[in-house]
Amino acid sequence: MIEIEVQNETHQSQERIRFAAVPRIGEGIRLRAPDGMWASYDVIDVWYQKAEFGDVWMPYLHVRITPGEGETNDLVDEDEAHDLSGEAEFATLGGEHEPFKI
Repeated sequence: MIEIEVQNETHQSQERIRFAAVPRIGEGIRLRAPDGMWASYDVIDVWYQKAEFGDVWMPYLHVRITPGEGETNDLVDEDEAHDLSGEAEFATLGGEHEPFKI
């Protein structure tokens, strides 16, 4: 296990968490928010700093909440969720396709 300091840009907090591997930039990780709920966070930066002891480099992560993750959709109207009136503008099924022109 690797102990990594995670700096959370969304909540302006820092904490040390143990990982099996160091996440890469662009990967998503699940962290518990201050309200106790789990949320997805994107790794936006990874860097290493030399530790105070020996010739060891310690990893650090900079994370930000994944866009759309913090929004709550508590009140979803069931009828609107199954409304297909705009489906025709979304995609066309069947018919003959035109050739691609360069």
